[in-house]
Amino acid sequence: MDFKMVIGQDDHNRRVDRILRKAFKDFPLSFIHRLLRKKQVCINNIPVKPEDRVQKGDILSIKGPAEQPTHPEKPVSPLQMAPPDVLYQGSGLLILNKPAGLAVHGPESLETMVQAWLQDKLPPSLSFKPGPLHRLDKPTSGIIAFSSSLDGARRFSQALQTGNIKKYYLALMDGTLEKEELWQDELYRDRDLKKTVRAEQEGQNAVMTLYPLGVKHPYSLVYIGLETGRTHQIRAQGAIHGHPLAGDKKYGGSFLKGGFFLHAWMLSVPEDTAPELPRLMKAPLPREWENRLILIFGDKIKKTLSETLPSFLS
Repeated sequence: MDFKMVIGQDDHNRRVDRILRKAFKDFPLSFIHRLLRKKQVCINNIPVKPEDRVQKGDILSIKGPAEQPTHPEKPVSPLQMAPPDVLYQGSGLLILNKPAGLAVHGPESLETMVQAWLQDKLPPSLSFKPGPLHRLDKPTSGIIAFSSSLDGARRFSQALQTGNIKKYYLALMDGTLEKEELWQDELYRDRDLKKTVRAEQEGQNAVMTLYPLGVKHPYSLVYIGLETGRTHQIRAQGAIHGHPLAGDKKYGGSFLKGGFFLHAWMLSVPEDTAPELPRLMKAPLPREWENRLILIFGDKIKKTLSETLPSFLS
């Protein structure tokens, strides 16, 4: 096995064994240990130990024969060939518009699509892989951030943890919401039911503010400022407060052909986190749902949607 690569910024100061585990993740750990034990792994032509760290500009090489595990080739999926819907790019981030029905993680996912699309567009790295920086449920459409560099991932994750990144959603709910409402609940993820439910003692705090944009019996189109990011938070809190998402059978919503509408609409990222990106980014609505909302609420809803901004910009 002959292998050589120049260490880039995304691998800087990482342990050799960690890099190899990322680079050869499909191979057993014993294979990596054998390479190190036989001193076949070198930095700048000098054999290294597992705990040694690499520096940007170093040349990592694997020399000499090695019994390399073999794996059958997997066919290339249509998702790996399709380009993602890129809204914005910069500061080590990729902002995408995810279609409903596509999973973010796992095989045949948005992650698969993004990694294939970026494969020839990023500097080579052994340990860094582009990936999603927050969650979005499979049935939910809209804006989601992926990392395209390790530094971008770190800055985004830090801003997310400190609450400096804000997420805004659109949802079609059952019932009529006539005025702004603040919902605050303790939520618990029930693994047996595979649902998020209210639980006063062992739950996590969940907060969101709802602003009605259109009301026509039996529906309300609601714009949501999400303060926390619990699993199924909007769906669960809607059910708790008597306004489940229309079409969300799992949480008690009324029947709606095609299932529920929940769209991650806007994302606000601090300037110091992503100086190359706009302060506020928006994901266009799926065309089918834009037309359905006009049928329900009339042509005026299109103007309302185009003029709606978060409070810090309005």
